[in-house]
Amino acid sequence: MRIYGTETEFGITTRDGRAVDPVAESLFLVNHYPLLPPAPVLWDYEGESPLSDSRGFEVEGEAESPGPDYNRLLNKPLHNGGRLYVDGAHPEYSTPECSSPRELVIHEKAGEQIVLDCLRAVLRVRPERGVIVYKNNTDGKGNSYGYHENYLFPRDLPFDQLTAALIPFFVTRQIFSGAGKVGAENGTEPASFQIAQRSDFFETRVGLNTMSKRPIMNTRDEPHADPKRYRRIHVIVGDSNMSETATYLKVGTAGVVLDMIAAGVSFASLELADPIGAMKHISRDLRVTAPVHLASGKDSSAIEIQRVYLNAAQDFAARDGTDTERADVLRRWAQVLNELERDPMTLVTELDWVAKYAMMTSYMSRKGCGWDDHRIRMMDFQYHDIRPEKGLYFALLRKNRMNRLVSDEEIVRAEMDAPLGTRAYFRSACMKKFPKEMYATSWSSILFTTASDAMTKLPLLEPCRGTEQLTKDLLDASDTVSMLLAKLADSSQQDVSHAT
Repeated sequence: MRIYGTETEFGITTRDGRAVDPVAESLFLVNHYPLLPPAPVLWDYEGESPLSDSRGFEVEGEAESPGPDYNRLLNKPLHNGGRLYVDGAHPEYSTPECSSPRELVIHEKAGEQIVLDCLRAVLRVRPERGVIVYKNNTDGKGNSYGYHENYLFPRDLPFDQLTAALIPFFVTRQIFSGAGKVGAENGTEPASFQIAQRSDFFETRVGLNTMSKRPIMNTRDEPHADPKRYRRIHVIVGDSNMSETATYLKVGTAGVVLDMIAAGVSFASLELADPIGAMKHISRDLRVTAPVHLASGKDSSAIEIQRVYLNAAQDFAARDGTDTERADVLRRWAQVLNELERDPMTLVTELDWVAKYAMMTSYMSRKGCGWDDHRIRMMDFQYHDIRPEKGLYFALLRKNRMNRLVSDEEIVRAEMDAPLGTRAYFRSACMKKFPKEMYATSWSSILFTTASDAMTKLPLLEPCRGTEQLTKDLLDASDTVSMLLAKLADSSQQDVSHAT
């Protein structure tokens, strides 16, 4: 089973000229979430290793380890198994571990609602500050903030093989996953409009950094799982999407490609001669037909490269079988590539960059202005405004001009309830049942205090376990943490203990 998760850094600004500290604004925001657990839970940093590199070494530096008071201020473990926190100068939301692309879409959208709840609470307390939050990736002043995807993957495949197979996919995937952007940044070639927001900010092929000299393939070796069995593919090259279809395809196609790589399918013929240059070139090609150079000396368009991956995926599914959701990913992937080849504007109700481009060009035609008009720049941000009454994406939704894949009811449930088929269920259930005894948590552990004030750490090293099916009866039969721990330690429950 593939495990999916995303981390979204939100842009935050204020109309109050006296507010010059985005860190303070972000802290104030996340601490006003109205549905926080009744007892504050620490985030356990002990198992984190952001300085470990998948190429077999550890870089110099000091890992983050805030004291308890600041930890509680920074981090808000959530009822749904996710995490709300401040990263640098931005509010950030991490989804719980999800077992399918559609489930990931639901929980990422729940994250938007969680941050919106925070924003509404802040505006009730400090209406004069005029705080605005965007789900985008750039402030338009040369600063980019991240959106990271995470995929569980077997440890045994050499990292350089992963890199070779994934870089052409990530460079070309932006033709359907890009969020659209006015202008260019980071000293790159001028552009009126681009397909992707992040493409200007990548400067190297492979590396550990996420804030500078950003790599297409990030090498962070921080599995949040059994390190002997798994690695976490930490993808920093994607845009934050408002469109449910774009998010679904972005993670769904990546999951299929990773399944093929794990099965030994090779994509050596797709190696790009200049992946950094190709990324920027493709982002500026609104017709999505311009060729890029391959290392073999041949030329190929982004659509043609994506078709190689798609055709391989279709053959892979026909040979090894597939489930309903993967079949749906393949169907939508094929449909989007066909429509992009025919005319990208036919996807105006599906893809963020197309919807944004159509909205802006229509406005410019009516108003007689150009790409350099300040109103167009403002529209670029307003598309990503998370307030339904203000955001242009939501205006399109109200007019039935953006298609949806999930329901509002599913999103509302996901704000409080974890996915049932991963360890997020167990983490969430423990937080709800034992809020006072849950001292700290992380993705891979829970730290409990018991009646005797003893501290017990329970490992959660298998993301595919800790599910409702494996642990609900055990939790229902445990009135206290001590009872739960005793049952987990009992030899008759060893299969469940391994599950958590």
